[in-house]
Amino acid sequence: MPFWELTVPASAEVSEGLTNFLWEQGALGVVEEERPGSVPRLRAFFPEAASSTALSRAVSDYLASLRALGLAVNGGEPVVAPLLDEPWAEAWRQAFRPQRVGRGLLTIPPWETSAAEHGLATIIIEPARAFGTGGHGSTRGCLLLLEALFDRSRVTDALDIGTGTGILAIAAALLGVQRVTALDTDPDAVAAARANATRNGVAERIRCALAETAGVEGPPYPLILANLLAGSHVSLASEYRRLVSPGGHLILGGMLSEEADSVVRALSPHGFTLAERSDVDGWTSLLLGG
Repeated sequence: MPFWELTVPASAEVSEGLTNFLWEQGALGVVEEERPGSVPRLRAFFPEAASSTALSRAVSDYLASLRALGLAVNGGEPVVAPLLDEPWAEAWRQAFRPQRVGRGLLTIPPWETSAAEHGLATIIIEPARAFGTGGHGSTRGCLLLLEALFDRSRVTDALDIGTGTGILAIAAALLGVQRVTALDTDPDAVAAARANATRNGVAERIRCALAETAGVEGPPYPLILANLLAGSHVSLASEYRRLVSPGGHLILGGMLSEEADSVVRALSPHGFTLAERSDVDGWTSLLLGG
């Protein structure tokens, strides 16, 4: 029995925090799974030396603390089981397959480079301690809107807020944006985004920084990308207005479909209007003009 596998239900509201918590507990890999008709969950893999009882207790206590804060935590407790039939790395890799998005984009992990197709903008993303591999509905929705926007117009500069693995910043650079500023408040995310930008040959066009939007100065951007939770979009409404140039665009992801209208209403007083939306697997991404 070389490894433990921990599975735990994870709502959209707590998934990112719980993923980080699992990394802190010593996870070797974490996979987010979401299938239609089933409860979203996380799968995390741990070495044999880890205590299965301690892992289960730690995660249960963490979920209890989230419930005490009033956060929506899906029902169910963590389950830890031995991973007997296959190495954890292979089980982890099975979750990250080449993903065709729209007409001209393809996301692949580094071990699937042979799957690259002629004529497609191929985005190579190393799954790491950061959100964004191209498989999640919110990421795919943002990529679809980004491709659609570039069918109609071109921009030279963009700002990616909460870049995660850097997938949206990389896609923007591959589609023609000359300068992308990619921000995140997680050092692991910034490191992952830098590595992925180098892996995709666009490091000279993407500046990755450990920063919040409050630290951004200078001319506004014609395009802002932000794959965040719905509440974050609402709280950042005034910052979006400050950072988007007149006539510019926002591409926002990370909203459950039933949350999208409330985000549009919150941004409307700041001069943003809905131009297009994309719904993928229960997640909505928005293209707004400002």
